[in-house]
Amino acid sequence: MAQLGSRSPEWRGRLAVPVGLALTASLAFLPSVAASAAPLGNTAGTAAAAKPDTTGPKLSYVANLTTYASVKAAKKAVERAGGTVVTSYEQIGVVVAHSQNPDFAKQLRAQRSLFVSVGATRTAPLQTVATTEEGTTQKLSAADAAKAAATATDGQEPLEPNQWDLRAIKADQAHKINDGSRNVTVGVIDTGVDDTHPDLAPNFSKGQSANCVGGVADTTDGAWRPYPDGSDHGTHVAGTIAAARNGIGVAGVAPGVKVAAIKVSEPGTSLFFTEAVVCGFMFAAEKGIEVTNNSYYVDPWLYNCKADDDQKALVEALGRATKYAERKGVLSVASAGNSNHDLASNAIVDDTSPDDGTPVPRTIDPHVCLDIPTQLPGVVTVSATGDQGIRSYYSSFGLGVVDVAAPGGDKWQVPATPDANGRVLSTLPGGGYGYKQGTSMAGPHVAGVAALLKSAHPKATPSQLQAMLKAQATKTACPEKLYDDTGALVDATTCNSKWGQTGYYGYGVVDALKAVK
Repeated sequence: MAQLGSRSPEWRGRLAVPVGLALTASLAFLPSVAASAAPLGNTAGTAAAAKPDTTGPKLSYVANLTTYASVKAAKKAVERAGGTVVTSYEQIGVVVAHSQNPDFAKQLRAQRSLFVSVGATRTAPLQTVATTEEGTTQKLSAADAAKAAATATDGQEPLEPNQWDLRAIKADQAHKINDGSRNVTVGVIDTGVDDTHPDLAPNFSKGQSANCVGGVADTTDGAWRPYPDGSDHGTHVAGTIAAARNGIGVAGVAPGVKVAAIKVSEPGTSLFFTEAVVCGFMFAAEKGIEVTNNSYYVDPWLYNCKADDDQKALVEALGRATKYAERKGVLSVASAGNSNHDLASNAIVDDTSPDDGTPVPRTIDPHVCLDIPTQLPGVVTVSATGDQGIRSYYSSFGLGVVDVAAPGGDKWQVPATPDANGRVLSTLPGGGYGYKQGTSMAGPHVAGVAALLKSAHPKATPSQLQAMLKAQATKTACPEKLYDDTGALVDATTCNSKWGQTGYYGYGVVDALKAVK
């Protein structure tokens, strides 16, 4: 999928998958296919059109309806064009469909009274998902666990001495006042969560969990868990948010709230496609989830350019889904990415898109080619910091784009902890623990603080929660130096500041203690 917490470098912004996120100008990478039948007519009542071509690769599409178009009419148009409706969302006017007609999108786009935009969600044929972490997981050994437990003080979890990240945002102090409400749930839209983990089971909400891969929510018991050979990313994220204070392992930022899993990553590749992510936001909205964490970018494009018909449709569908979720009371938090890109610049080289096929390097303007869901309106964008409070070497940034910062880990910023590990320690599938770094790890710290805010202010709207996050953040000035990817200290020449914000930290580093006060 796309980066999980960020792209590229921390995983290319996602789980340890061998793909990158690239946004290319068009779907010119599709396998060549025979010319399709003539476009279908777009006027009701005309003679039946020729049977659509079905010799092309089977792809998934999102079709975004016009304001007054009916879903019923749109479904009929999809079927006439040789498509099969997978699901539809009348609340936002989005239809998900599959088709092997090479001209499927073109034929639907011609029906302007019905569709605003239509686009393929991938460049490769459907198969029988990424995230934003940087590097691979470092599992905690029994010896290191024992060393941490030996230094734990009264009131600390056994592994908490290694959780420098909690202390960086005063979460340990916040827990003495309020560790969060059971009436608040954070939805982890990710690669799945192991709800049997002893640190997650006490706070896990099965009734608000599902598998959205393919675009339709599957609430079968356990469907939300990681694939047997899949990623540990979602489980790690969930622990940072809400690992229970139960005398076992680690503590989450909001150990008293509930956590739910909404799995959206494809098996095998861990790619996050639009139809699954739209399903994730819609499911969260309808299930009463208050906060979602999104440590990924939507594949296959690292950046989605609206000048391209397909990418335009993906941005439209996801924008409708996040806005609907916001109207239903959901605050969405997303990682800025791990590509060390300046999202406020005028030009970025994207050499990883599409990540489900052959990437074609391109230069894009991030003002018009968006990293989604990170750059969608209403979404809280998070950059990563290390133990020294400096922006992590991999973290993307951008003045006016990044809203707040939080600990994401940095192997070059070494803390004075038993393990002296600058990454973030959290839960892993199978009852284990391990270290990860990435904006994927920063996002859940913010989601946890947002959950504490919602616990203290249950009637607060998503926009009010976002305003409080920013107002309570610890103002952080541009540093003189920061570490590069080799561990060398270099001048922080890329940090800009204006209107009380910086490109590296936005309004500042989130503060859990202020959230509960």
